[in-house]
Amino acid sequence: MDYDGTAGGKSGGRKAVNGGIPEALGSSLRRAERLEWWSIAWTISVIIVMGAAMGSSQTMKTAWIEDCLSLIPPAVFLIARRIERRPASARFPNGFARVPSLAFAIAATALTALGGTLLIDSAISLISQEHATVAAVHIGGQEIWLGWIMVAAQIYSIIVPLVLGRLKLPLARQLNDKTLFTDAMTQKANWMTGIAGIGGVIGIGLGYWWADALAAGLISLDILNDGVRALRAASAELIDGAPRELDSTDIARDASALHAALDAKFPGAEVHLRETGRVISAQIVGAVPPENKLNVRDYWPGDPDRAWRLGHVSFVPPPRDSGDALERQIS
Repeated sequence: MDYDGTAGGKSGGRKAVNGGIPEALGSSLRRAERLEWWSIAWTISVIIVMGAAMGSSQTMKTAWIEDCLSLIPPAVFLIARRIERRPASARFPNGFARVPSLAFAIAATALTALGGTLLIDSAISLISQEHATVAAVHIGGQEIWLGWIMVAAQIYSIIVPLVLGRLKLPLARQLNDKTLFTDAMTQKANWMTGIAGIGGVIGIGLGYWWADALAAGLISLDILNDGVRALRAASAELIDGAPRELDSTDIARDASALHAALDAKFPGAEVHLRETGRVISAQIVGAVPPENKLNVRDYWPGDPDRAWRLGHVSFVPPPRDSGDALERQIS
């Protein structure tokens, strides 16, 4: 027997919007969508400014490439939101609840590829001992060192992701949206790149040719670490691994608490948890479903306002006799 976390039927729970999010959190989801549209618009403006001021600086080039690739997470989030609104069909009878999982994997792959590419690029510059130079330009009859223009562009590139990232993080935690969280981490990588980039440009002005590439390399290591961590969590989700934390590859605390509660409620049974987009699905193998039709929220051990995280509970009763080799699932 299956218990669904949406309204009606056996659940009796709060009405839910697509993706398993309850209607009460629909405003947060819509705000996240608006933020992603703003992210794309502001990031394009940063790309234009950085491209105009880039010159031959390795750090500026690193930051510009990163800004270009940082368009991928918000675009993927918005595309996923559009797809998961679609109703189930004959070709997709289970609907599109797992689209956020695929979006998370794409965003994590982009972040990992970004870190790896920039690390290799910086290493090549250091090994080949490329001596970047920052020339002067004439503006309004005045000779101005291009480095100051680069620093001004970097400051602009810091402000935008710093603000957007801080706005996205609480929404990502509230909605348990890993794609949005990965995007916030990409924004963090962007403003870190800006800070290190300023140091690299000033280092060139002081005659330290290696400061530029070294700063870019150090940034790349942090980006690569975030990307690999996100990619590991995304891979686990795609192959139906246990639910993971937003910011690490550890098993999610609410999933661990749910597993313990179901173990206690159904001793001797096997409890299997997996994450489908933003919600957790539980399968209890070797237990008979309760006779009374319980609300799926009754199985949630934590904060009632987070009970929407448990979207589905199904039972696989034990075989009728020892010779029965087939598992029977009641639906």
